[in-house]
Amino acid sequence: IKGNPFSGSNMNPDVAVILDGSYVNRGQSNAQYGQLSLPGFTHAFAGAHEGHAHGAGYNMNNGFNLNYGELVFSAAVDKYFDLFAVIHAGEEGAALEEAYANTRSMPFNTQLKFGKFLSGFGRLNGQHHHYWDFADQPLIYQGVFGSHGLLEKGVQATWLAPTSNYLLFGAEVLQGENEQSFGTSAMPLTHKGAVDGAGLAVGFAKTGFDIGKSSWMAGVSYAAGQARHSHGDHAKGGNRSILGLDLTGKYFLDATRYVMWQSEYIKRDLTDGVVANYTDTSATSLAGGLRTHSEDQSGYYSQLIWKFAPQWRTGLRYDAINQNYVVDQAMAPNGKNNLVGDRNTVMVEYNPTEFSRIRLQYAQNGAYAPEGATKLEKFDEVLLQFNMAIGAHGAHSF
Repeated sequence: IKGNPFSGSNMNPDVAVILDGSYVNRGQSNAQYGQLSLPGFTHAFAGAHEGHAHGAGYNMNNGFNLNYGELVFSAAVDKYFDLFAVIHAGEEGAALEEAYANTRSMPFNTQLKFGKFLSGFGRLNGQHHHYWDFADQPLIYQGVFGSHGLLEKGVQATWLAPTSNYLLFGAEVLQGENEQSFGTSAMPLTHKGAVDGAGLAVGFAKTGFDIGKSSWMAGVSYAAGQARHSHGDHAKGGNRSILGLDLTGKYFLDATRYVMWQSEYIKRDLTDGVVANYTDTSATSLAGGLRTHSEDQSGYYSQLIWKFAPQWRTGLRYDAINQNYVVDQAMAPNGKNNLVGDRNTVMVEYNPTEFSRIRLQYAQNGAYAPEGATKLEKFDEVLLQFNMAIGAHGAHSF
């Protein structure tokens, strides 16, 4: 910042507007699709309680969907801080999705981030939806973190090691309000009280290196905190831990073409768990008492993207839930492997410029089932996505 730091040009932030819509043809009616869930992970999509969802709640209806609009602000506050904010809006309302500050100059290659932001856990979690290589998130991300991803209030500290190859270490202290894996509400009439204060810790390490014409990025992430989930007449709580491994490689064919392979594996555990079923929502009594409960769940995705021309890309993705093991004192005392499914997806996209995308995607889905069902539903889905951006739009990371 030169000259007068309070001049009009310095006070005006960069502003962008992003709009996303789609046309969907699915082998399920809207009513049928709304009753589906990811077994062992989510409630039925029509009963989701995550607010302005854009994961499972994204592309929900056959026909036309206006999925979301985003208003993005970013600017240097002064020589010490940058400020970033995203207002996410849908047809049902708007919310402040992200709002955080970054330090600009800290000693020893360190940086602080504080506010509400996407956690540095894993590879995909830190990316906004318009940057994804497919129109929807992988199954394991949907099941473990929900449609918003791991989006929390808190503070993040990172250290970039002074090495020849990229090596970043990070730690986060977060509030732990994510409803899919954590949460803060008390379980009435149990010893699982409300989580009072920051209840989630995240650590990660990421490294990057080059091999010939290829560039690689690898990471390991770990999150641990208290789980508190309450919905209708049931509640669940315990100690939750999540491990993530990711690897991305990009081979450059020439200045404009490349082949990119990206994969992630995520494993989620619940220990010291308790499940409570209430006879009424006022929780004046418990039906059948309390049950001890533990979970061992995992899944992964692997995708291959080929940019074969300056404005064209195509890709394949396979994602699956490969473990969904539950030990429940009453229902599965010796352990029970719940339904596990997978999905195959192919896409082709045309990018007239870096500010616009038209993507055609086809998926064979065999991962969802109505709540309580003993058999997975299998259906096809064709999706045509339109994504446009105007205004200042920073370059995407590797």
